[in-house]
Amino acid sequence: MMRIGIFFGGQAREREISFAGGKTAMAHINKALFTPIPVFVDGLGNFILIKEELIYQESIRNFFPPVAFQTAPFSVYTESLTDLTDYDAMIASIGTQISPAEFSAHFDFAFIAMHGPGAEDGSIQGLLEWYNIPYSGPSVLGSAIGIDKAKQNLWLEKSVGLDKKYFVLQRADYEAYGRETLFEQVKKAIGIPFVAKAPHQGSSIGLAFVKQDSLDDFDQAIKKCLFIQEIQRTDWLTYSEDDQVALLQKMVNLDEGIGFPVRFNHQIYTHPSALLTDLREYFTHTVTKASIHSIHSEDAVLLEAFVNGNEFSCGVIQTPRGEAVALPPTEIVIDESVEVFDFNAKYKSKLTRKRIPMDASLSHLQLIQEQVKQAFDDLGFGVCTRIDGFLRADGVIVLHDPNTIPGMSPSSLIFKQMAEIGLTVTDSITYFIRQSIRERLRTGKNYHTFRKLLEGLDAEIKKVLAEKALQTPVTIVIDTEDLEGSFESARAQAASLAAQGNVAYQVVMPVEMEEGTVEYPVHVAQLAKESGKEFFESIHAGVHPLIAHTRQAGAEITAFYTH
Repeated sequence: MMRIGIFFGGQAREREISFAGGKTAMAHINKALFTPIPVFVDGLGNFILIKEELIYQESIRNFFPPVAFQTAPFSVYTESLTDLTDYDAMIASIGTQISPAEFSAHFDFAFIAMHGPGAEDGSIQGLLEWYNIPYSGPSVLGSAIGIDKAKQNLWLEKSVGLDKKYFVLQRADYEAYGRETLFEQVKKAIGIPFVAKAPHQGSSIGLAFVKQDSLDDFDQAIKKCLFIQEIQRTDWLTYSEDDQVALLQKMVNLDEGIGFPVRFNHQIYTHPSALLTDLREYFTHTVTKASIHSIHSEDAVLLEAFVNGNEFSCGVIQTPRGEAVALPPTEIVIDESVEVFDFNAKYKSKLTRKRIPMDASLSHLQLIQEQVKQAFDDLGFGVCTRIDGFLRADGVIVLHDPNTIPGMSPSSLIFKQMAEIGLTVTDSITYFIRQSIRERLRTGKNYHTFRKLLEGLDAEIKKVLAEKALQTPVTIVIDTEDLEGSFESARAQAASLAAQGNVAYQVVMPVEMEEGTVEYPVHVAQLAKESGKEFFESIHAGVHPLIAHTRQAGAEITAFYTH
């Protein structure tokens, strides 16, 4: 059985999203084909074979650094530890540290659930290639392209055309020239409103929206993207001690703060306690503000003109032979109260929902699919990439932000889109592993070793599917009398059986017809809906022509993993 090292955590700001992806992979991976090995990557870049029970904690900081090594009142990440003399003991308390040279002794394949710099930029991919470990997702080249939002605009322009104004503001210019001059230059180039982005971050971290002709709004947006935190003295003096602690804790939190270590007043601060002490002293003097900089910043900020249109996200995967297949474009429906679709709006708010496919004509939907496939091939991606974009009112498609390692919580867009062609989360993870091995054959390294690994996996997939075909399926029934509760229960049961890998099952719902009660077979896509209400509506809505077309295009993929 193939051993799969599931890499999660990492050094990037997106490590908590990565943690969620690691949980998903551990819970849903096909246990009849694979043995999952959780590999936690800490904030210092150490690889740790973690105790499996710890991956189901709510947050990384719930177990690492261990509570005994945290300094009240703050909850910090590894980078904030000031005393590393007991670091080996800390690691030993959660698992066993291994070096890259030891990878092959513990797993045969690396499933990368990490995000951001160091994980999606080719760094970890290059390390794994050096040690002859096949890994999930695009190659080093595709990953390097996928991490740079500014360069992506140039490549997308060459691939599919790009009717979008954008401006790359260099940090050196921001620090050297007057803000008024720069703002006028930006307005002349791209106009207002515009979006400011940290070009190497994901999960909508380092994102700001400038709506008004306001120098202050412009300045605040740039600072957010450069991870600069300013504290005004007039505000600080009104804060209680608890308020001051809360402000610095927010700064520690990577989903909403600039993260530690930071630079302030020509000094590096690793832990917020030391910064808190010095800020209290600093503000006893007559100063206007404190300017605090994360040591992990950006050298430039990408500014893009606001696109007035419907936002969509569209995944692209491959047939077993490597041909690109675009999944259904999905519309991100955002409540009017959400001003910026940032990290909190994306992952924590209930004010956004997903519409599959997006509300557009069939011709526009198919054109989106054509363009994302073209970009997928031209930009050198492979296995799976999610490409976002906008459909303008005049029918023009504006692509942006290819994502080579999409988020992998069970409710993530990529899993919902793959469900539309009939793949469960478990099937999708098997696809990621199998197709990634196929892509590694293209590197010209270890060809016969990887080919043997691929052939062995293909044989095991066929064997497991053959065994399931001889079984009487376990029937899971959705009771319409308790639609919400029964739907959630059915989803959980189906996910559990899918992860076992060698049990045939079916999900049905009794439907009253003229000839009597009929057991309606529930499609994977219907079971992937967010609620019983959405599930019930999907049954009566029928199959959208775009979905039918996509299922036909992806039939070879679906058949390979499910029949």
